[in-house]
Amino acid sequence: MITKVTVEMMPIVLATGDPARVDEPIPAKFKEGDKVVVLEVNAPTHNRLPSYIKGKVGTVTFDHGVFVFPDTSAHRKGPKPQHVYTVTFTAQEVWGDAGHPSDRLYADIWDDYMRHA
Repeated sequence: MITKVTVEMMPIVLATGDPARVDEPIPAKFKEGDKVVVLEVNAPTHNRLPSYIKGKVGTVTFDHGVFVFPDTSAHRKGPKPQHVYTVTFTAQEVWGDAGHPSDRLYADIWDDYMRHA
């Protein structure tokens, strides 16, 4: 359930942070082992998607659960709760020939930033 922050809650929120995890029954779009492609998100506003993984193929390795989507929340367009996953990329997928074959990059990515490969 999503709670609105009130003026009275602000001292606590400022001192301890505001958790973004929500208890919403949102079905997961992906599961561990799924191959995914990171979308080429080029919004005119800030987002939480690193440019160096856009268009890259990775593997979902962990589902962290449901969280507020910061892209919509930050712009007062609602929480748009969705799953966040750890996605693993080979270094060569991300950096090309400069990536070492045994190195991996791990990124936490929201549903809206990916599609099935």
